[in-house]
Amino acid sequence: MFFIEARRIAVVILGSLFGAVALNFFMIHANIYASGVTGAAQLLASIFKDYVGIHITTGILVLLLNIPIAILGWFKVGKGFTIYSSISVLFLTLFLEIIPTMELSHDIILNAVFGGVVSGIGIGITLKVGASTGGMDIIAMLLSRMKDRPIGTYFLLLNGLIILLAGVLYKPENALYTLVTLYVSTRVIDAIHTRHEKVTAMIITHRAEELKSAIHEKLIRGITILPAKGAYTNEDKNMLYLVITRYELYDLERIISEVDPNAFTNVVQTTGIFGFFRKDDKAI
Repeated sequence: MFFIEARRIAVVILGSLFGAVALNFFMIHANIYASGVTGAAQLLASIFKDYVGIHITTGILVLLLNIPIAILGWFKVGKGFTIYSSISVLFLTLFLEIIPTMELSHDIILNAVFGGVVSGIGIGITLKVGASTGGMDIIAMLLSRMKDRPIGTYFLLLNGLIILLAGVLYKPENALYTLVTLYVSTRVIDAIHTRHEKVTAMIITHRAEELKSAIHEKLIRGITILPAKGAYTNEDKNMLYLVITRYELYDLERIISEVDPNAFTNVVQTTGIFGFFRKDDKAI
């Protein structure tokens, strides 16, 4: 257990390092912006510097913007998830402060593409171990636990505002290249983990009741249990069918490996759902 948690923290820290490298080496000098709260902090740092004459680093603003979000996550989402998110934010701030800001290339396309690739790797490996990069991830987790809200809409609104301000306050080209960065980072995240807000898990197991109890203890999700039979062995089994958010995928994988390592699990993309999503709405 200690090794698993230590590995998880190490990956979170490595993800923060990738995020800081993407910002300080590629994006900040080119006035290309990241997504979510980090992009908002980056844009605010540019506005303070260019329009107000006050130099506040992106790292400090990332930390300040995430403090109220972390407090909200602590009470509304969960202490474990918030702790890992806070570790990510703290180390991102640290790396942004100690890694020098430099311009590796004058080509804005190279900065946009490589900034997207490097930041996408950082976010992807962080999500892969069940943690988050803070900011909008905590807000998305909160919304998903409240009701089945269209989380992507909130990401789109914030990123759209960042892109719009980048185009108005600086050059319209900056907004367009920011779109390139967001697209590239999304594709990288999709390759490493998943960008889909929800996925469907179908678990074939001999230990359905134990798995159901373990999942309900950790996740707030309804589960449908269906009878199943092995075509080759003719063994009677059960299939657990449930829809989860991408933030819960790591926890589900860990639960299955602990309760029934021999279970067969198929995880597929879910583009939309109708009806009840949480186990405390109504039983599925």
